[in-house]
Amino acid sequence: MSLSAQPTASLFIGGQPVEGQGAEVPVRYALTGEVIATLREASLDQVAQACAVAKAAQAEWAAMAPVARGRILGRAAAIILERNDELARLETLDTGKPIQETLVADWPSGAAALEYFAGLAATLTGQMIPLGADWAYTRREPLGVCAGIGAWNYPSQIACWKAAPALVMGNTMVFKPSEETPLGVLKLAEIFIAAGMPPGVFNVVQGRGDVGAALATDPHVAKVSLTGSVPTGRRVYAAAAEGMRHVTMELGGKSPLIVFDDANLEDAVSAAILANFYSSGQICSNGTRVFVQEGIKENFLARLAERVKAVRMGDPLDPETNHGPVINMAQAEKIRAAIRAGREAGARLVCGGEGEGAFIPPTVFADATDDMAIATDEIFGPVMTALSFVDENEVIARANGTGFGLAAGVFTQDLTRAHRVVAALEAGTCWINTYNLTPVEMPFGGVKLSGLGRENSAAAIEHYSQIKSVYVGMGGVDAPY
Repeated sequence: MSLSAQPTASLFIGGQPVEGQGAEVPVRYALTGEVIATLREASLDQVAQACAVAKAAQAEWAAMAPVARGRILGRAAAIILERNDELARLETLDTGKPIQETLVADWPSGAAALEYFAGLAATLTGQMIPLGADWAYTRREPLGVCAGIGAWNYPSQIACWKAAPALVMGNTMVFKPSEETPLGVLKLAEIFIAAGMPPGVFNVVQGRGDVGAALATDPHVAKVSLTGSVPTGRRVYAAAAEGMRHVTMELGGKSPLIVFDDANLEDAVSAAILANFYSSGQICSNGTRVFVQEGIKENFLARLAERVKAVRMGDPLDPETNHGPVINMAQAEKIRAAIRAGREAGARLVCGGEGEGAFIPPTVFADATDDMAIATDEIFGPVMTALSFVDENEVIARANGTGFGLAAGVFTQDLTRAHRVVAALEAGTCWINTYNLTPVEMPFGGVKLSGLGRENSAAAIEHYSQIKSVYVGMGGVDAPY
């Protein structure tokens, strides 16, 4: 079976595939390391060209009725769903995630975002403000050209999450995917054109950090939306600030999942699995610090260790595989180093370990302390740290004792306590008796070092638009002289 996924060209500018003029970007299948496509980075001139093309297309796109823009997004969503099997296979080749995941969680989530914002198009209105004889009104207007910079864990979903609110609001976009997973967004660009989107509204450039930096500082760009690590976020945020650009930063986390002793044990174990091992642990919102109340700690760990025996590691294209390789060998080595550090620090290895090749098995540490690196640093792999606690006040303080603030979860049958604890947690996205569900109808984003701004829901429109106030004088104008 051929694994070739070579696209027509590396970039997409002005409605057309365009070959990059920069360095080669090899795309490897995570399972074997085999090169399945070779792309070329955009040159800095091509980045500038893409931004200029987006700028030129923006006025006409913004002049369309919002519902007309929404119809195009809706048609794009329908095309995605019609082609989901093909697109899921490409996503698996691009990321190494199991096909059983990409069929249900990646492009379908992207299509849901396009559908949601298509439906929201007709609500993009201003406000009338009565002022006695005079009155005022507001106009909700687009920002202009938006730069999207994606991560490699959910490349196509992230592209849709950023594009949908930006485009429905009348902005245009230049999107740079991660150099590790550059393929899916090129398909999205083609799908947008097939759905009737005018050329230049959505453009794609490829490349590493230099390309991202050029994009974030281009004079045509009014907004930068990044999904990535905290160090990358700091650099991009600082660069965007030089031009007073709007930003959305969806960054990393070390999120707490709190399990009280009255929780449904089986549900809590299921949540811990989803919060640590789905997508081989490569999810920014993962609940990797699992606080378990002392009375149930050992029962929880025993049941978790039993459940992970059902893991099936293998070829991600095999429908039976439920745990794929991590993105590349460099990431695998970083995860292994974190596992070794946990053992050397004295944490107890309940199950899992370093694994082999590109595979890291589901790994659980117990008897850890809050200051161990496995409990403080984002590992971005299938590594869970279990921490015990005695009471509510203690666990809230410890859960908040981090610079991160992306997500948090609480498991308890006492719903009064659940809402009380969630209110006290310093996190932008929280779950009660579930974990890692991110429907497009719900805002998603973090606080503290985990970012700013929100993706999804009507809240995202606030971050891709600006308010213009208009005062209307209905009478004469008085002046002191």
